Amino acid sequence: MNFPDNKKQMLDLAEKLGIPASELRSTIDVLSLNEVHIADMLPEMVVMIRSMIAEKTFTYRRKPMDMVKRGLLFSFQNIISHPSAGNQNTEKFTEAQPHVRITPFHLESEVVFPKGFMITQITILIELDFLRDFLGRARETFSYLFNDEKTFLIEEFMSPDMADLVSKIATDPASGILSEAYYKLKALELLYLLFKNLSERETVRYHSLRSDEIASLYRVRNAIAASVSQPLTQDELVRIGGMNVLKLRKLFTQVFGKGLYEYSQYLRIQEAARLMRYDRLSVTEAGYQLGFTNLSYFGRLFEQHFGMKPKKWSIYHRLKG
Repeated sequence: MNFPDNKKQMLDLAEKLGIPASELRSTIDVLSLNEVHIADMLPEMVVMIRSMIAEKTFTYRRKPMDMVKRGLLFSFQNIISHPSAGNQNTEKFTEAQPHVRITPFHLESEVVFPKGFMITQITILIELDFLRDFLGRARETFSYLFNDEKTFLIEEFMSPDMADLVSKIATDPASGILSEAYYKLKALELLYLLFKNLSERETVRYHSLRSDEIASLYRVRNAIAASVSQPLTQDELVRIGGMNVLKLRKLFTQVFGKGLYEYSQYLRIQEAARLMRYDRLSVTEAGYQLGFTNLSYFGRLFEQHFGMKPKKWSIYHRLKG
């Protein structure tokens, strides 16, 4: 499918969802859309698969959608440095971990498209009653998703299974009379993997979030991601967030599923894995570069995340290519 067709598909869907095409057109103009596939199964769900590269870094602010009154938007996103960008974007890797964001239709949300990165995104818009039926008896565990009186946002790291499935769906498009059935099946598979992850989160009381609180939490998250080699102190994060420490801890865990320290450690270990796999650093070099002075502790932490010691993991992935 060529670019004009891709562009038309997105604009047509935006109009149907109550998003003025004029608001989206300027965004599309700076995206190089490699692939766009849309499966419109309203009123139950819409599945949109996009693969694109941003010509410049820009931020798109999505307005509330009014086509489906009660629904959720799930955005599964892989972001990887594109070869044409050279190595200049490598340092931003930790800010672009594969992730999924969950927002209600009525919430304005902000999406950043970084220049020179290949972005593979699968967006699932799903009606709440359909989602409730899909979850069956498990819906009680996720009751916070169905509370219309609360404005929330949840972001979860994608598991390897989710990231692999996103890549497979994006690179192996379906066609023909069964294409909608294929995309519906794969979308539900993604949601199953996501809810499996969410079920393992620490149980918290979900509080409604204001837009300024969401912005503060992302400032803190981005600061953590930009400082993996020299982790920021709790006091520094509190100043960045502009809220007291108890509130910051509570809301950060609510949105990201991990505490401030746990989130930082997760990103450090992920970056260590990248340094060993792609930059060919040794275990010692990767550990020291990320500020781990105790390599035994680094090894134990790495094994907790990846299920094997860092040296064994590094050798395995180098042989795998």
